[in-house]
Amino acid sequence: MTDYRVAVLGLGGIGSAAAYWASRRLGGDVLGIEQFELGHSRGGSEDHSRIIRLSYHTPAYVELAKAAFEAWEEVEVDSGDQLVLRTGGLDLAPADASIGLDDYRKSMKAASVAFEELDAADVMRRWPQWRLSEDVTALYQERSGIAMASRANATHRRLANDNGATLVDGAGVGAIREVDGEVEIEVDGTAHRVGSLIVAAGAWTTDVLSRMGVELPLEVTLEQVVYMEAGDPASFHPSRFPIWIWMDEPSFYGFPIFGEPAVKIAWDRCEIVTDPENRSFAPRNDVTEAVTGFAAGHLPGAVGPVRLAKTCLYTLTPDRDFVVDRVPGTDNIFTVVGAGHAFKFASLLGRILVDLALDGATTHDITALAADRPILHEKEPERSYMV
Repeated sequence: MTDYRVAVLGLGGIGSAAAYWASRRLGGDVLGIEQFELGHSRGGSEDHSRIIRLSYHTPAYVELAKAAFEAWEEVEVDSGDQLVLRTGGLDLAPADASIGLDDYRKSMKAASVAFEELDAADVMRRWPQWRLSEDVTALYQERSGIAMASRANATHRRLANDNGATLVDGAGVGAIREVDGEVEIEVDGTAHRVGSLIVAAGAWTTDVLSRMGVELPLEVTLEQVVYMEAGDPASFHPSRFPIWIWMDEPSFYGFPIFGEPAVKIAWDRCEIVTDPENRSFAPRNDVTEAVTGFAAGHLPGAVGPVRLAKTCLYTLTPDRDFVVDRVPGTDNIFTVVGAGHAFKFASLLGRILVDLALDGATTHDITALAADRPILHEKEPERSYMV
């Protein structure tokens, strides 16, 4: 038997953060477990960039986003690494858009977040890279930008190591059970007894929870990003071009040039259902064509040779809200599901999970993220993925 106060299963974005925040409190009394190599690209946590923003569809998410910025700032101070790059951010929507801007506008006002309302002419005057019809409106929030995903993950793990945590990769996990008020987890044939277990397994969450007799209606989808070499790269520099989200169906989002010498654009929720064991890593031509087609109509200067197209996975709840809670029916096992939009919150969610595991509570409002909310226990829940 090897004893630890906290174990974290899965060392992607949120799991790496949980290992770090646990090690800040417990030093070496932390075990992190990863089934693949650290920094692998089989899930949904790696790449140069993820969007971070205060613009969200409910006040509760806006408040969490404020706290997420604070968590990243603490990690930056602790590590000396820059992990967030401020670019400003645009939410754009045509008239009668499927998603629209009303909820975002109301939520930011309720949370006292400053933003600007722009029409199409305003947007094109300030960012002439855009081509918009006159019915398009936009919200601009200056405290938006890029969360440096792979760098942040590596920083969380490095700091956890520095604090004395044990991080094991290439590890096979067997049975998980609660025993005498603790959790026993088999790792490569060795039984580890831990005080609490945090499951941050991403697309493998269903497999892990099933070992405890728990089922949640999660859906894993294959997503794809496309990096295109712009004809005038300087016009898409982070100082001249913000992150953005097109709030319609289909929904697209994108970044200035960062990480690769190319503009990154993606179609949010391609909704190509897959499973993590049999997923394809090959980019799909139809998705690439949809992305380049959107760019040709709205960001023609971004359209150029495709430098890189790569896939990742979303793990979606039916309502696309996170799960951050104790695993139903257990006392000391906690889990998180990021629902395809959690990376901006990764450090904060890791911290919240550690607070739940060690203190039994958090100061943040996660009421709506409960594992026992009704939709997660419906036989055929209605799925709504627009956030």
